[in-house]
Amino acid sequence: MRFVEAQTKSATDPPPGTAGNAKNVPFIGGRDAHGNPVRLARRTGHVSNYDEALVPAYTLPDPLTMSDGRRVASVEQWAARRQEILSFYRQHIYGRVPERVPRVTWRVTETAEHAREGAAVAKTVLGRVGDAGPQWRLTLLVPKNAAAPAPVLLNLSFFDVSGPARRPKNDEPVFDPVAAVLANGWAYAHIRYGEIQPDRADQWRQGVIGQSLEDGQDRPADDEWGAIGAWAWGVSRVIDYLESDRDLDASKISLTGASRLGKTALWAAAQDERIACVFSVVPGEMGASLIRRDWGETLDDMAQNFPWQFAGNLQNWVGKWSELPVDQHMLISLIAPRPVYVNGGLSDQWSDPKGEFLAMVAAGPVYRLLGASDLGTSMLPGLDQPVIGKHLAFHYHSQGHRSVPEDWRLFLRFADQHYQTKR
Repeated sequence: MRFVEAQTKSATDPPPGTAGNAKNVPFIGGRDAHGNPVRLARRTGHVSNYDEALVPAYTLPDPLTMSDGRRVASVEQWAARRQEILSFYRQHIYGRVPERVPRVTWRVTETAEHAREGAAVAKTVLGRVGDAGPQWRLTLLVPKNAAAPAPVLLNLSFFDVSGPARRPKNDEPVFDPVAAVLANGWAYAHIRYGEIQPDRADQWRQGVIGQSLEDGQDRPADDEWGAIGAWAWGVSRVIDYLESDRDLDASKISLTGASRLGKTALWAAAQDERIACVFSVVPGEMGASLIRRDWGETLDDMAQNFPWQFAGNLQNWVGKWSELPVDQHMLISLIAPRPVYVNGGLSDQWSDPKGEFLAMVAAGPVYRLLGASDLGTSMLPGLDQPVIGKHLAFHYHSQGHRSVPEDWRLFLRFADQHYQTKR
């Protein structure tokens, strides 16, 4: 599968691409004339590129070809190929879950019958990691007087947004995604990612990773999980609780996260088939963006700047993108045939929204093999012109590294196609 990028050179961009150093390339650690971050990957000398003319042609690995060259032509063959792909991601990208992991036990500690101005019943649920490990706080809002168990959107996030939306000083209305979820007849669940595992270097003895280290081990083995793997594992432990709550329909669990948590949402769904639908917000490099496409943030940048988020083995692939037997269309393929919605923003070129779109397109053959629908187009849509297929959806909005209100409305409709909840 081959994509050759359009030739649209911009003379105002800094010298980008394949080589450079802090002395001979401008804007290192700053921004280019268009406001895009420019970074130097020290091991390879790679400098951030934003010039389509300098994006090399690349060949994507085929998700429907086994490692021994056999063609995948059936659902049964895909099951074997899926395990090959999943195994590589576990060993080389996000890391495998170690054998010694703690048990998480849950208990409801508080219930409020009239939360969100009477729109919801709120539950505070505490998860205890191991016998004496850290506690996680899960907030759950269930629509008041729901006639049946409700679908639920689990938000793995940086901070708690389950409270009422705050109005700015000019008193303009603010979009409240939680209110939109509840009004749609869904429940809303929230947990802060940092409670599962700290998002910092050299914090291996903290969080769930600290609970899983063997005696004498001061950090995970090179093929074991980094923080993204730990957060994804934590999501599955939250789902353990959601399955037990009689107010919820456990067959209709959606997951959302933004940025590094958008990456986590994809990886969690790739491993845990209880996740019925994914809303991945600006997941970027090592999330939905194609690794081989040299645009904005690269694998080299991620391995240098966020090594704790990945398996130690990721360092072996610095500067060797084209040799990887996977790319991120294959991460999306691991979720098939379940629905995936990805968004990207115009002013977030660091995350390469075009690369996210191309990955969605390239995942299409696996979706079709499994009887689902692909994205329906291979042409990058215009700004604010979402492409909403039956099983894959992409929105390229005119803002930055975030979701926009329209994303939430579109995602709810997109998921409802599958859940068939009443609007």
